[in-house]
Order: sequence, then C-alpha cells, then structure tokens
Amino acid sequence: MLNKYESRPGRLKGETPPAGFPERHIHEECGVFGVYSPAAADVASLAYYALYALQHRGQESAGIVVNDDGLFTSYRDVGLVSEVFPAQRLASLGTGNIAVGHVRYGTTGSDNKRNVQPIVVNHYKGRMALAHNGNLTNSLELRSELESRGSIFQTTTDSEVIAYIIVQERLRTPSIEAAVSAAMDRIVGAYSLVISSPSKLIAARDPNGFRPLCMGRLKDGSVVFASESCALDAIGARFERDVLPGEIVVVDKNGVKSDTSHCGKAPKKLCVFEFIYFARPDSVIDGSSVHIARQRAGAFLALEHPVQADIVIGVPDSGLDAALGYARQSGIPYGMGFIKNKYIGRTFISPTQAMRENEVNIKLNPIRSVVEGKRVVLIDDSIVRGTTCRRTIDLLRKAGAREIHMRVSAPPFVAACYYGTDIDDPNKLIANHHTVEEIAKIIGVDSLGYLSLNDVVKLADNTPGGFCTACFGGGYPTAIPKDGGKDRFECKISERTKEQHA
Repeated sequence: MLNKYESRPGRLKGETPPAGFPERHIHEECGVFGVYSPAAADVASLAYYALYALQHRGQESAGIVVNDDGLFTSYRDVGLVSEVFPAQRLASLGTGNIAVGHVRYGTTGSDNKRNVQPIVVNHYKGRMALAHNGNLTNSLELRSELESRGSIFQTTTDSEVIAYIIVQERLRTPSIEAAVSAAMDRIVGAYSLVISSPSKLIAARDPNGFRPLCMGRLKDGSVVFASESCALDAIGARFERDVLPGEIVVVDKNGVKSDTSHCGKAPKKLCVFEFIYFARPDSVIDGSSVHIARQRAGAFLALEHPVQADIVIGVPDSGLDAALGYARQSGIPYGMGFIKNKYIGRTFISPTQAMRENEVNIKLNPIRSVVEGKRVVLIDDSIVRGTTCRRTIDLLRKAGAREIHMRVSAPPFVAACYYGTDIDDPNKLIANHHTVEEIAKIIGVDSLGYLSLNDVVKLADNTPGGFCTACFGGGYPTAIPKDGGKDRFECKISERTKEQHA
C-alpha cells in the first residue's frame, strides 16, 4: 500500500517528497522454488536454503509447503526467510518428496499475512500448492467473473486467481498438467509458476517469458526449479536448462515430461530489469550471465556518455558491476567509493525526522581517501524520484569529491509496469516531469547520463531484442489493464463495502 505521503491529496505534479522522506525504491517481485525427490527426503531444508539465496527477490514474506505422498504440511508468514523459519519450525515441516517455496514482494495485493504464498487449495480432485512470480494483466476481469459465479477469495492477490482458474480447469480435464495448460489459455501477463499436486511437481512459464525460471538436478536425481540459478548453486544442484517461455514441465515418478504447445505463441519479452537490478550477479538467466550483462551496461554508458574523470565508483550493490564495466571501457580507474552497512535489516526504523535524514549515512559511508579532491563517475542502476541519490551525492560532496558525474545503467523510467515490477504510478517518476539537465540540477551532479533504450536491449547475448522495455517507454507486449494499481483488489473490496452500507 502507498505510504501516507504518496497518498496525500493535492501534491503538485512533479513535486518531490520533503528532505529525509524515504524514496520508494523499485522493488523485486518474488522468488519461487520447487523440488521433486524420488524418495522421501528433507526437502524443507532444500527449500529453505534455496529461498535464502532468492531473498533479494522479496523480503515481505516467505513460505514452504512440504508434500509427503499427498499429505501437505505448510508454514507461511510475514518476514525474512530466517525469521519465518527458525530451526525448530523448519524441522516441524517433516520430510516428503515434494516441496514448494516462495519469497514475496507483492505487486498485487498488500503485504499482510493473508497474501503470503505458496497458496494451498483443497478441491474435489485433491490438493494443490502454488507459488507465483509475476503479475497478470487480466486478473481483475477474471476475479470478477469468478466471484459472479460464487467463488470466495481469501486473499487480494492475482496468484489466487491463477489457483482458482487451474482448479476450475482441473474439474474438467484428465490431469493437473492439462488443467495448467487450459488455464494458460485464459490468464494473460507475467507468470512463472511452481505447483505441487498430490503426486506431481509442475513448473510453467508464460509465453512471453517475462520472468525467469530454471531447472536443475541434484546428485540423487531430484529435480529442482527456481527463479534464478543462484538458488540451484545454494543447494548443490546442477543447472540443467531454463524453462522455455510457454513451456510446462511435469515431474513425477515416471520422470520429466515437457509440454511446449504454448511455446512460440508470443514474442519473447524477458524483463530487462532482471539484468539491470533484480537478479543476483552470480545468476545465469536464459543463458546469459547477469554479472557480464551489468558490466556491458557500464561499457555502453562509457561509450554513450564519456567524461574526463579520475575514478569510477558504483553505488552498492547493484551499481558495482556496471561501474567496473565503465572503468574498463573508459580507462578510468575503478575504486571502491562506499562501504555499505550489511547489518541493517528490514526492521530498521527511523522514528524521527532527524533519524530519517541520517539513515543514508548509516547505510552508506563514502571512503574519503578514495574520492577526496577527485572527479568522480558515480554509477547506479536507476533513478526513481531522485531523493535517495540526492542524499548519496551529498555524502560524496561532504567527503570532498570535486566533481560528480552520474551515469545510470538503465534508461529513464517513464511508464508503469504491469508484469511484476513495483512501478504503478508514472506521476511519481521524476523523468516524467524534468529533463535530464533538470534532474542533474535537482540531484546535485555536474552531469548525468542514462543508458539508451537502443543499448539496453543488447545487454545479454542470448536475448537479442527479446526484452520487455515497457517501463522505459518501449511499448507494452500485451493489452494493459484499465486499473493496474497494486492495491486494486483492496480498492474493489472497499468500494463494495461502501455500497453494502449505503
């Protein structure tokens, strides 16, 4: 939900939040994981370590469902993986041959406990656990249709809509995989799914391939699926391949089967921000290294926006790889300009204005000996409103930087995202109200340069032109919803309550 400043009526278009007010960062979406073991095993621990590796994709909540021959045991709660699953609670999940896990940052629905995944559904033909990464563009229409036929929703997420559609199809199809395939004819948008039925583990990816999903194997023959390959590394699994856009992969006692009947129905449109910011640098997505892609972004920036400078530094952590690429291409020395405090967790609170103003000082501290008296090239992954980078730049000035030339490893944000990235109001994006030169003056840098839309689609070797760049003004690959706000289901419920009490 929006914070109180974002919802304040009467704010002038383009007005920036007051000094010290936290900028709303671009957030990760979600991370999903699934494992099928040939025999009963400690699949809960595998899910735990995999979700730990995917924690960067969502810090609101975590959940694990263990399937022991059709008996589902689950636990889900708000918090980080380590908070939700202390040792005793993890052990209480027991053993099984299938586990499904999820970490969440919600792009549809609020962050309360009822929206925590995986979603567990009991239906006429059995049980199902579902974990979803992405965002549907037709979820409001589908939910309205389902509710008109008597469906009662327990959450305000589009993931529950997917679960209902699959259950509907399961009642008239011969198998869970056939139900998933039929559901894919009805749902539109971004979805990477991991699903457990009583006897099968299923992974599915939308035909555009907006969000990543990969497959691997453990030495004992267990098959695993994860949002990123770094999760496979964390549990000692060998990366096998990426799930294809539109593919359904089914794992059961008979082995692995693939259904590619939905493949090729839409152009590939992987979210380019996966390479710019979301994914971990040690992950490989659709055959391309995230680390190398970010270095390439920095190299493109050096060619597009050269400058005379003494040192190149990156804003930890997502700006570091691009800074290295800029330095190598430009010949300007690379340096570590900031120390990041790694011990500030999600519960860090700034109760007073003075503390809010000092928050950035606690999180980041410049190394004076590196930047003092220098002409600095500062690399970051994005500028949303400008308030956070303004405070970062102020720190560099106070540390003695003589000049600051900011380079951004993404184009300017100008449009809302409907595919799983938390950008739902273009009016809050600084690039929609100011020129590049004006933004440079607002944030206090000597010059500012963004990566071009032309070069951002060249970041990965194996996805030439196959990126979604809608948030940068590159056009939407699908029809977009009339109401795509993160809290659209909460708003609908609120409107209905008002009608009932009128």
